[in-house]
Amino acid sequence: MTVRVLVVDDEDLTRSGIVMLLEAAPDLRVVGSVADGASALAWLDSVRADDLPDIVVTDLRMPGLDGIGLTEALRLRWGDIRVLVLTTFREDPDVQRALHAGADGYLLKSAAPRDLAEAVRRLAAGDTWLDPAVAGSVVAALRSTPRPAVTAPSALAGLTEREREVLALMAHGLTNSELAERLWVGEGTIKTHVSRILHKTGSRDRSQAIALAYARGLVTVSG
Repeated sequence: MTVRVLVVDDEDLTRSGIVMLLEAAPDLRVVGSVADGASALAWLDSVRADDLPDIVVTDLRMPGLDGIGLTEALRLRWGDIRVLVLTTFREDPDVQRALHAGADGYLLKSAAPRDLAEAVRRLAAGDTWLDPAVAGSVVAALRSTPRPAVTAPSALAGLTEREREVLALMAHGLTNSELAERLWVGEGTIKTHVSRILHKTGSRDRSQAIALAYARGLVTVSG
């Protein structure tokens, strides 16, 4: 069985290295390589169901839709695709957030030359992969933290037109100050809109709301 993999990383050199590591294994095939979460969702939308990857290998920290947001969007729309997140730092607190979001494993980039292919195989077989260097601390933290509720599929239905506009601009990377300038309102008004968006969508933070916006088609990579 050949395992199909989509690679997502905003650094060209790192992404190329990941692709090379995976393609060196005869049982793994890279079917796509993109620079960020939004591009990954657009790529997935563009391929036939039979061509979807088995595994998405994604960087944790990326501009726009990051690895956490991408994982949440995948869980909402392509629940069968398994996710392996990559991180540079051993003590990255976002690793726990990624696992809460539904990632099936994580790997330190420093260990990728040795362990990446095996981690992908393990995920494809239905197992998980926690980098041994920090697995103990992450598991302990996860056990002590309640899993957040899954965002309701119809969560966007309750948003006003202005709130949908704000969410779409958030998804394109605008900060609160940039949103205020774009929409000709005060930054306090923007903070109120963002707070209402998070409440209405059941999102824990901006990243989860942005993931929902992409997953439900409110925004696209070109929209």
